[in-house]
Amino acid sequence: MHVPSMAEMMANNETPEVLFWVGCAGSFDQRAQKITKAFATILDKAGIKFAILGKEEMCTGDPARRSGNEFLFQMMAYNNIQVLNGYGIKKIVTTCPHCFNTLKNEYPALGGSYEVIHHTTLLQQLIDEGKIKLKEGGSFKGKKITYHDSCYLGRANNIYEAPRKVLEALDAELVEMKRCRSNGLCCGAGGAQMFKEEEKGTTRVNWERTNEAVETGAAVIAAACPFCNTMMTDGVKVAEKEETVQVLDVAELVAASLK
Repeated sequence: MHVPSMAEMMANNETPEVLFWVGCAGSFDQRAQKITKAFATILDKAGIKFAILGKEEMCTGDPARRSGNEFLFQMMAYNNIQVLNGYGIKKIVTTCPHCFNTLKNEYPALGGSYEVIHHTTLLQQLIDEGKIKLKEGGSFKGKKITYHDSCYLGRANNIYEAPRKVLEALDAELVEMKRCRSNGLCCGAGGAQMFKEEEKGTTRVNWERTNEAVETGAAVIAAACPFCNTMMTDGVKVAEKEETVQVLDVAELVAASLK
């Protein structure tokens, strides 16, 4: 499958329906690259005309702003906005809630106003419209799946239903953790914590959150954020549950269930 860049599309006088913002994790982290491939496969199968920025895409600046480096954030944001506006981008989809939140809520103040969609919302739309069809009795039928709410998707942007509706379409049994939705517990990576060591304490946030997921008896922990995916995977290893519990992105679950 060939994924065109915006530069290629413009050279061919083509315009994509949507720009897929891949993000730093989706571009460079080996685990998150699988999520990127799964989502690109779904878009292709659904007949969505999309493109990426490729080498022209920089980090949105979210970790810089969260860790207090406002100058670096604005420098990165202005560079991205210049590129996006130069291509006349109107609609963006991303698999990362951090990118989603920054592009949607923080770029407008700097001159970058776009329709920004998280991939779980788009997946729900595509399923509802019948553009992607899932296998009946697929690989996850009857399996217990628990969904971990990403802070930037849930509490920051009030997106709780879309990912759950997608999971329900898999014919799986959705089981909730004690702390979920607006009362959910962070995976431990937010606020640029992903890039620093934690302060001393009796446990780690991701270990505690993973234990809550394991207690549900779910065979799959579904995430909708590459950072959450990393933290929960680490927690599963610490809990020594690797043989019985998988951590998968919602897009990976859908890609594995396509007709």
